[in-house]
Amino acid sequence: MKIGIIGLGLMGGSLGLALKEKRIASMIAGSDINEFHRRQALYLGLVDECLDMEEIIQCDVVFICTPVNAIVDIIKNIKSLKANQTIIDFGGTKREIIKAIPKKLRKNFISLHPMCGTENFGPKAAFKDLYKNQIMIFVDIINSGEYQIDLAKNICIQLEMNIIKMDSKSHDRHTAFISHMPHILSYALANMVLKQENPQDIVSIAGGGFKSMSRISKSSGVMWSAVAKQNKSEILKSIELFEDELNIAKTLIQKDDFEKLREWMNNANKLREII
Repeated sequence: MKIGIIGLGLMGGSLGLALKEKRIASMIAGSDINEFHRRQALYLGLVDECLDMEEIIQCDVVFICTPVNAIVDIIKNIKSLKANQTIIDFGGTKREIIKAIPKKLRKNFISLHPMCGTENFGPKAAFKDLYKNQIMIFVDIINSGEYQIDLAKNICIQLEMNIIKMDSKSHDRHTAFISHMPHILSYALANMVLKQENPQDIVSIAGGGFKSMSRISKSSGVMWSAVAKQNKSEILKSIELFEDELNIAKTLIQKDDFEKLREWMNNANKLREII
Protein backbone atom coordinates (compact mmCIF):
# COMPACT_ATOMS: atom_id res chain seq x y z
CA MET A 1 0.00 0.00 0.00
CA LYS A 2 1.33 3.42 -0.99
CA ILE A 3 0.32 6.30 1.25
CA GLY A 4 0.48 9.98 0.30
CA ILE A 5 0.54 12.90 2.74
CA ILE A 6 -0.33 16.41 1.57
CA GLY A 7 1.01 18.99 4.00
CA LEU A 8 4.29 18.15 5.73
CA GLY A 9 4.08 20.22 8.90
CA LEU A 10 3.46 19.05 12.46
CA MET A 11 0.43 16.89 11.64
CA GLY A 12 1.52 15.47 8.29
CA GLY A 13 5.15 15.05 9.29
CA SER A 14 4.28 13.31 12.55
CA LEU A 15 1.90 11.05 10.65
CA GLY A 16 4.69 10.08 8.26
CA LEU A 17 6.97 9.15 11.15
CA ALA A 18 4.23 7.16 12.90
CA LEU A 19 3.25 5.28 9.74
CA LYS A 20 6.89 4.41 9.14
CA GLU A 21 7.41 3.14 12.67
CA LYS A 22 4.33 0.90 12.41
CA ARG A 23 5.32 -0.22 8.89
CA ILE A 24 1.79 0.43 7.67
CA ALA A 25 2.82 1.33 4.12
CA SER A 26 5.32 0.07 1.58
CA MET A 27 6.03 3.64 0.51
CA ILE A 28 5.14 7.05 1.99
CA ALA A 29 5.06 9.98 -0.39
CA GLY A 30 4.69 13.63 0.57
CA SER A 31 3.61 16.86 -1.03
CA ASP A 32 3.75 20.47 0.17
CA ILE A 33 3.42 23.83 -1.57
CA ASN A 34 6.55 24.98 0.32
CA GLU A 35 9.69 23.73 -1.46
CA PHE A 36 11.80 24.18 1.68
CA HIS A 37 9.32 22.06 3.66
CA ARG A 38 9.58 19.33 1.04
CA ARG A 39 13.37 19.29 1.33
CA GLN A 40 13.17 19.32 5.14
CA ALA A 41 10.68 16.44 5.16
CA LEU A 42 12.98 14.31 3.04
CA TYR A 43 16.06 15.22 5.09
CA LEU A 44 14.26 14.44 8.37
CA GLY A 45 12.92 11.15 7.00
CA LEU A 46 9.26 12.12 7.40
CA VAL A 47 8.49 10.70 3.93
CA ASP A 48 10.29 8.50 1.41
CA GLU A 49 9.75 10.72 -1.62
CA CYS A 50 8.02 13.95 -2.63
CA LEU A 51 5.53 14.13 -5.50
CA ASP A 52 3.49 16.83 -7.17
CA MET A 53 -0.24 17.07 -6.51
CA GLU A 54 -1.36 15.11 -9.56
CA GLU A 55 0.94 12.21 -8.69
CA ILE A 56 0.17 12.03 -5.00
CA ILE A 57 -3.59 11.84 -5.59
CA GLN A 58 -2.90 8.51 -7.30
CA CYS A 59 -1.72 6.89 -4.03
CA ASP A 60 -3.86 4.16 -2.45
CA VAL A 61 -4.47 6.32 0.61
CA VAL A 62 -4.06 10.10 0.74
CA PHE A 63 -4.04 12.11 3.96
CA ILE A 64 -4.69 15.85 3.59
CA CYS A 65 -3.02 17.64 6.51
CA THR A 66 -3.08 21.25 5.33
CA PRO A 67 -4.91 24.30 6.74
CA VAL A 68 -8.67 23.87 6.32
CA ASN A 69 -9.04 26.38 3.48
CA ALA A 70 -6.45 24.46 1.46
CA ILE A 71 -8.25 21.18 2.23
CA VAL A 72 -11.40 22.55 0.57
CA ASP A 73 -9.44 23.69 -2.50
CA ILE A 74 -7.67 20.34 -2.84
CA ILE A 75 -10.90 18.35 -2.51
CA LYS A 76 -12.71 20.46 -5.10
CA ASN A 77 -9.96 19.78 -7.63
CA ILE A 78 -10.15 15.98 -7.33
CA LYS A 79 -12.06 14.87 -10.43
CA SER A 80 -11.83 11.09 -10.32
CA LEU A 81 -10.66 8.24 -8.08
CA LYS A 82 -10.39 4.47 -8.27
CA ALA A 83 -13.03 2.49 -6.36
CA ASN A 84 -10.78 1.51 -3.44
CA GLN A 85 -8.81 4.72 -3.15
CA THR A 86 -9.20 6.46 0.20
CA ILE A 87 -8.89 10.21 0.80
CA ILE A 88 -8.66 11.25 4.45
CA ASP A 89 -8.73 14.86 5.62
CA PHE A 90 -7.43 15.94 9.04
CA GLY A 91 -9.30 19.25 9.11
CA GLY A 92 -10.15 20.95 12.40
CA THR A 93 -13.53 22.04 11.01
CA LYS A 94 -15.90 19.74 9.18
CA ARG A 95 -19.10 21.18 7.71
CA GLU A 96 -17.40 23.23 4.99
CA ILE A 97 -14.92 20.48 4.16
CA ILE A 98 -17.55 17.76 3.83
CA LYS A 99 -19.77 20.08 1.79
CA ALA A 100 -16.91 20.45 -0.73
CA ILE A 101 -16.64 16.70 -1.45
CA PRO A 102 -18.01 15.85 -4.92
CA LYS A 103 -21.09 13.64 -4.50
CA LYS A 104 -19.85 11.05 -7.00
CA LEU A 105 -16.67 10.60 -4.92
CA ARG A 106 -18.23 10.76 -1.43
CA LYS A 107 -17.63 7.09 -0.61
CA ASN A 108 -13.90 7.53 -1.20
CA PHE A 109 -13.66 10.18 1.52
CA ILE A 110 -13.19 9.83 5.28
CA SER A 111 -13.25 13.01 7.37
CA LEU A 112 -11.15 12.65 10.53
CA HIS A 113 -10.00 15.06 13.21
CA PRO A 114 -7.09 14.03 15.43
CA MET A 115 -7.47 15.82 18.77
CA CYS A 116 -3.80 16.45 19.32
CA GLY A 117 -1.13 18.94 18.41
CA THR A 118 1.36 21.42 19.82
CA GLU A 119 1.96 25.13 19.42
CA ASN A 120 4.84 24.37 17.03
CA PHE A 121 4.53 23.99 13.27
CA GLY A 122 6.53 23.01 10.21
CA PRO A 123 8.41 19.76 9.44
CA LYS A 124 10.89 20.25 12.30
CA ALA A 125 7.99 20.17 14.79
CA ALA A 126 7.05 16.60 13.80
CA PHE A 127 7.51 13.68 16.21
CA LYS A 128 6.45 10.05 15.95
CA ASP A 129 4.31 9.83 19.11
CA LEU A 130 2.01 12.80 18.41
CA TYR A 131 -0.99 10.52 17.75
CA LYS A 132 -0.34 7.81 20.34
CA ASN A 133 -3.20 7.46 22.89
CA GLN A 134 -4.98 10.49 21.43
CA ILE A 135 -8.58 10.82 20.27
CA MET A 136 -9.47 10.50 16.59
CA ILE A 137 -12.94 11.78 15.67
CA PHE A 138 -14.64 10.09 12.70
CA VAL A 139 -17.11 12.61 11.27
CA ASP A 140 -20.20 11.88 9.12
CA ILE A 141 -18.86 8.46 8.15
CA ILE A 142 -22.37 7.17 7.35
CA ASN A 143 -21.77 8.46 3.81
CA SER A 144 -18.32 6.91 3.43
CA GLY A 145 -17.61 3.54 1.84
CA GLU A 146 -17.34 0.45 4.02
CA TYR A 147 -13.88 -0.34 2.66
CA GLN A 148 -12.67 3.20 3.40
CA ILE A 149 -14.12 3.15 6.94
CA ASP A 150 -12.49 -0.17 7.78
CA LEU A 151 -9.14 0.93 6.37
CA ALA A 152 -9.17 4.23 8.31
CA LYS A 153 -10.14 2.45 11.54
CA ASN A 154 -7.37 -0.09 11.06
CA ILE A 155 -4.75 2.64 10.57
CA CYS A 156 -5.95 4.52 13.65
CA ILE A 157 -5.88 1.35 15.74
CA GLN A 158 -2.32 0.64 14.62
CA LEU A 159 -1.41 4.21 15.58
CA GLU A 160 -2.87 3.41 19.06
CA MET A 161 -5.57 6.06 18.85
CA ASN A 162 -8.98 6.15 20.55
CA ILE A 163 -11.83 6.40 18.02
CA ILE A 164 -15.10 8.24 18.53
CA LYS A 165 -17.84 9.10 16.01
CA MET A 166 -19.65 12.40 15.60
CA ASP A 167 -21.79 14.31 13.12
CA SER A 168 -20.28 17.43 11.53
CA LYS A 169 -22.64 19.90 13.22
CA SER A 170 -21.84 18.57 16.70
CA HIS A 171 -18.15 18.42 15.86
CA ASP A 172 -17.92 22.06 14.85
CA ARG A 173 -19.89 23.19 17.90
CA HIS A 174 -17.91 21.12 20.40
CA THR A 175 -14.49 21.96 18.97
CA ALA A 176 -15.35 25.66 19.06
CA PHE A 177 -15.58 25.36 22.85
CA ILE A 178 -12.56 23.18 23.56
CA SER A 179 -10.16 24.11 20.75
CA HIS A 180 -11.03 27.04 18.49
CA MET A 181 -12.18 29.62 21.04
CA PRO A 182 -9.34 28.81 23.52
CA HIS A 183 -6.85 29.65 20.76
CA ILE A 184 -8.57 33.02 20.22
CA LEU A 185 -8.36 33.67 23.98
CA SER A 186 -4.67 32.80 24.05
CA TYR A 187 -3.96 35.17 21.16
CA ALA A 188 -5.95 37.88 22.98
CA LEU A 189 -3.98 37.36 26.20
CA ALA A 190 -0.67 37.57 24.34
CA ASN A 191 -1.71 40.73 22.44
CA MET A 192 -2.96 42.38 25.65
CA VAL A 193 0.46 41.94 27.28
CA LEU A 194 2.36 42.96 24.14
CA LYS A 195 0.41 46.25 24.04
CA GLN A 196 1.57 47.27 27.53
CA GLU A 197 4.40 49.74 28.00
CA ASN A 198 7.03 47.20 29.07
CA PRO A 199 5.88 43.72 27.98
CA GLN A 200 9.34 42.26 28.61
CA ASP A 201 9.16 43.25 32.29
CA ILE A 202 5.72 41.69 32.64
CA VAL A 203 6.74 38.42 31.00
CA SER A 204 9.96 38.23 33.03
CA ILE A 205 7.95 37.36 36.15
CA ALA A 206 5.48 35.04 34.41
CA GLY A 207 4.71 31.82 36.21
CA GLY A 208 2.97 28.61 35.17
CA GLY A 209 -0.49 30.14 34.84
CA PHE A 210 0.45 32.72 32.23
CA LYS A 211 2.76 30.33 30.40
CA SER A 212 0.04 27.67 30.20
CA MET A 213 -2.62 30.09 28.97
CA SER A 214 -0.37 31.86 26.45
CA ARG A 215 1.41 28.75 25.10
CA ILE A 216 -0.91 28.16 22.15
CA SER A 217 -0.65 31.82 21.08
CA LYS A 218 2.55 30.66 19.35
CA SER A 219 0.43 28.52 16.99
CA SER A 220 0.24 29.25 13.26
CA GLY A 221 -1.95 32.23 12.46
CA VAL A 222 -2.37 30.90 8.92
CA MET A 223 -3.97 27.71 10.23
CA TRP A 224 -6.13 29.22 12.95
CA SER A 225 -7.46 32.20 10.96
CA ALA A 226 -8.66 29.67 8.36
CA VAL A 227 -10.38 27.67 11.12
CA ALA A 228 -12.05 30.85 12.38
CA LYS A 229 -13.34 31.63 8.89
CA GLN A 230 -14.84 28.17 8.38
CA ASN A 231 -16.35 27.88 11.88
CA LYS A 232 -17.23 31.55 12.32
CA SER A 233 -20.74 31.18 13.77
CA GLU A 234 -19.83 28.55 16.38
CA ILE A 235 -16.69 30.39 17.49
CA LEU A 236 -18.64 33.64 17.88
CA LYS A 237 -21.24 31.84 20.02
CA SER A 238 -18.55 30.39 22.27
CA ILE A 239 -16.81 33.78 22.60
CA GLU A 240 -20.12 35.40 23.59
CA LEU A 241 -20.74 32.75 26.25
CA PHE A 242 -17.21 33.27 27.57
CA GLU A 243 -17.82 37.03 27.69
CA ASP A 244 -20.93 36.37 29.80
CA GLU A 245 -18.85 34.46 32.35
CA LEU A 246 -16.08 37.07 32.32
CA ASN A 247 -18.66 39.80 32.95
CA ILE A 248 -20.01 37.85 35.94
CA ALA A 249 -16.54 37.86 37.47
CA LYS A 250 -16.02 41.54 36.59
CA THR A 251 -19.32 42.56 38.18
CA LEU A 252 -18.72 40.58 41.38
CA ILE A 253 -15.27 42.14 41.80
CA GLN A 254 -16.65 45.64 41.14
CA LYS A 255 -19.29 45.07 43.82
CA ASP A 256 -16.77 43.64 46.31
CA ASP A 257 -18.91 40.51 46.44
CA PHE A 258 -16.04 38.13 47.01
CA GLU A 259 -18.22 35.50 48.67
CA LYS A 260 -20.17 35.01 45.44
CA LEU A 261 -16.93 35.23 43.46
CA ARG A 262 -15.59 32.35 45.53
CA GLU A 263 -18.76 30.34 44.82
CA TRP A 264 -18.38 31.12 41.12
CA MET A 265 -14.78 29.87 41.22
CA ASN A 266 -15.70 26.76 43.23
CA ASN A 267 -18.37 25.91 40.68
CA ALA A 268 -15.71 26.00 37.95
CA ASN A 269 -13.70 23.43 39.93
CA LYS A 270 -16.39 20.86 39.06
CA LEU A 271 -15.06 20.69 35.50
CA ARG A 272 -12.15 18.62 36.79
CA GLU A 273 -14.62 15.91 37.79
CA ILE A 274 -15.60 15.23 34.17
CA ILE A 275 -12.20 15.61 32.47
